[in-house]
Amino acid sequence: FSPKPQVLRRGGSDPEGLEGLLQRAGGSVRAAGTLPLREDGLEKVGGVRAGDDELDVAIVGGGMVGLAVACALSNMPLTKHLRVAVIDSNPALKSTNYLKKDGIPDSRVSTVTPATISFFRDIGAWEHILQQRHAFFGKMQVWDYTGLGYTRYNASDVCKEYLGCVVENKVLCNSLLLRLQEQKEDIEKMVYPTRLVSLAFPSKSRNVGVAGLKPPSTEAEELRRSNLVKLDLSDGQTLYSKLVVGADGSKSNVRQIAGIKTTGWSYPQSAIICTVEHTAENDTAWQRFLPSGPIALLPIGDNFSNIVWTMSPEEASRHKSMSSEDFVMSVNRALDFGYGPHPNSSSLDHYVERLFSDFGGTAASTKECFEVPPRAIGLISERMAFPLSLMHSHDYVSKRLALVGDAAHTVHPLAGQGVNLGFGDAAALAKVISEGVSVGADIGDLSLLNRYENDRKGANVAMAAVLDGFQKMYSVDFGPLNVLRAAAFHGAQYISPLKKNIISYAMGDRKSPLFS
Repeated sequence: FSPKPQVLRRGGSDPEGLEGLLQRAGGSVRAAGTLPLREDGLEKVGGVRAGDDELDVAIVGGGMVGLAVACALSNMPLTKHLRVAVIDSNPALKSTNYLKKDGIPDSRVSTVTPATISFFRDIGAWEHILQQRHAFFGKMQVWDYTGLGYTRYNASDVCKEYLGCVVENKVLCNSLLLRLQEQKEDIEKMVYPTRLVSLAFPSKSRNVGVAGLKPPSTEAEELRRSNLVKLDLSDGQTLYSKLVVGADGSKSNVRQIAGIKTTGWSYPQSAIICTVEHTAENDTAWQRFLPSGPIALLPIGDNFSNIVWTMSPEEASRHKSMSSEDFVMSVNRALDFGYGPHPNSSSLDHYVERLFSDFGGTAASTKECFEVPPRAIGLISERMAFPLSLMHSHDYVSKRLALVGDAAHTVHPLAGQGVNLGFGDAAALAKVISEGVSVGADIGDLSLLNRYENDRKGANVAMAAVLDGFQKMYSVDFGPLNVLRAAAFHGAQYISPLKKNIISYAMGDRKSPLFS
């Protein structure tokens, strides 16, 4: 035995020994499905001690979704003792201080739904977001550049306090890191600031040496590791893990190494994102569909709003290079007086409202008239542009592998749903792993991981199809289609049961966009 007791993570000693370890674990009885400990605090497998380089879960990618998986596993009673590592070379993962609220908001933001907020509350990370910049919004207005239709949504339509919350991506990551720091003694021993170089998955038949030529302990160690995934890192380290989680984005190296195929296409569009300033605080999410794509104005706190503007790559390049003054003028034109008139209600609208008022009650926002968005007075951040695409993995899992977030699927950003789908993946995968631990199952077993895929694939495909349909419907300027779009807007505004269903689906309260 080593002269100093070792903790379950790599490197470092535990001065409290076994007694301190058990106190932090909540007692001497370990959860079902976990393996017994040696006196030095390390897991014992087949009578042989598991090394410091052996993990239960290796998460490749330390972005929002990867950190959410780590945080969820570290929070649940049955999984908090698993040996989890996050592999990412991003230096931002070393920052675990609150970000100042009075600074200039970053242009990279996410609109998180109430379902995502509930997940963050469950894992204990939401309270850290509340200490940093964020902006709840309870109203939303969507309209068409032709002036033929608009719809307004209000949280009170579905008896909620808010429709969502706009949060900077760096605040989401920082809040998850802060929560991990609370859950772990030393988060630096959980985060590997390096890159993945190669993966080697277990083969069905593997030569582990000739019996009798090696010490029994060496043979047992090789046999055990032959059933784990081998990860070679850019700093020269080698890790072994029961499960690898690919959370490394749309160009996932993990997915490519695993040979998982994808289906998708690039849109003939790019999105410009930036932060603008107003004379007063904005408390509403605004979105207008223009001939080249939608423009969204999202509140981000104080007198600031975030712009997400979809347009052709050529237009995006032109808008990035124009002066700040000209860009702000172009933003105000796109959100107000440009391209077409303001929508107005008609007698037909009120007839439709009366016709459907007996089905599920009238939504509060049905009575609300069209409003003009607040004018931008200045550009306060750099303008960033990125191409848009749709991608979906044929498989989310294979033996000892699970893909989450953009590594498994990307969608059009017109409804801000991409990151919420990723957080849904994180919650579902952590739940499945916990269920596997509770019955003593191998957490890398394909039959267990298939439960995660079955839970998430249908919901993700449905959302991708809805957003792709919207993108295609609003990418054509054609008279009859314009009328059809206007009818859709009128239906969403004046048919209260339809409106309530749309809000519930967008908030993450239901997995299907259809009535249920």
